[in-house]
Amino acid sequence: MNEADVIAALRALATHPAARGLRDDAAVIDVPLGRRLVATHDVLVEGVHYTPACPAGDVAWKLVATNLSDLAAMGATPLGMLLGLTLAREAVWTADFIAGLGRVAALWDCPLLGGDTVSGPAVLGLTALGAAAAPLSRMGARVGDELWLSGTVGDAGLGLRMALGEMAVEGVLLKRYRRPVPRLGLGAALAGVASAAMDVSDGLLIDAARLGEASGVGVAIELDAVPLSDAVRALLPAGEAGVLAAAASGDDYELLFTAAPAAAGAVRAAGAAGKVAVTRIGRVLAGAGLRLRGADGPVALPARLGFEHGRGCNAG
Repeated sequence: MNEADVIAALRALATHPAARGLRDDAAVIDVPLGRRLVATHDVLVEGVHYTPACPAGDVAWKLVATNLSDLAAMGATPLGMLLGLTLAREAVWTADFIAGLGRVAALWDCPLLGGDTVSGPAVLGLTALGAAAAPLSRMGARVGDELWLSGTVGDAGLGLRMALGEMAVEGVLLKRYRRPVPRLGLGAALAGVASAAMDVSDGLLIDAARLGEASGVGVAIELDAVPLSDAVRALLPAGEAGVLAAAASGDDYELLFTAAPAAAGAVRAAGAAGKVAVTRIGRVLAGAGLRLRGADGPVALPARLGFEHGRGCNAG
């Protein structure tokens, strides 16, 4: 596909009135009255965020899902997205990517509103726009709050190892890596309930430390409370070693958030509204830093808390 073919294919997706058929210089978006615009941008790089063998439709899914996970962490509802697409792959791959983009955009009601195409290395960028009446933030955790987590962690980390050929493929875990599910319903339901929130993209441990740093507090995690799926428990070592491995792996895209103890009922109701389990895994403390506790007392932090750019690659 040449650039004209790509633009024509994208134009077929851009049917929302705000996109203006991709014939204007920019989209024109109406923000609902009483709500604030929330914007986020993520980039996926081949060999860093996805493997070259990853199907194009899965890459499109992950590109959209990672951005929408940021909106979920802010309690925002999607308004639309802007795509940055480099024409680095063969025509069939690009066509499959665009088709996949259309499917995932329709699934989460996040229409394509514009963007740009250029020839170059395989880099994909997406800006997601959303609206929230009272956006959540990483910066509101208070001493005495409880720490909560949606879903489970460690699934995507094992899925990555399967994608790299390091483990036998288990379909559910590979799907969790390639097709994460943004917790949009939960994020919206946490507005007015959570004191702070963020999505877990680089690993539970490192992201919990970041939430505490942003709020100026300490965070303590009870390792026995960290939720793991049966598939993860079957493949990782038993006990604290397995929990630590799962909690230091990335790409989970679950929501990590804090709330006052009195709000526990409202938190569980938000989980039910978002159709995802929520688990209380720790608490917010005075001071700074991340602390871990096991069945027998304090547990030393592992050398690696999660993924950090510049210190390795999380996709081969």
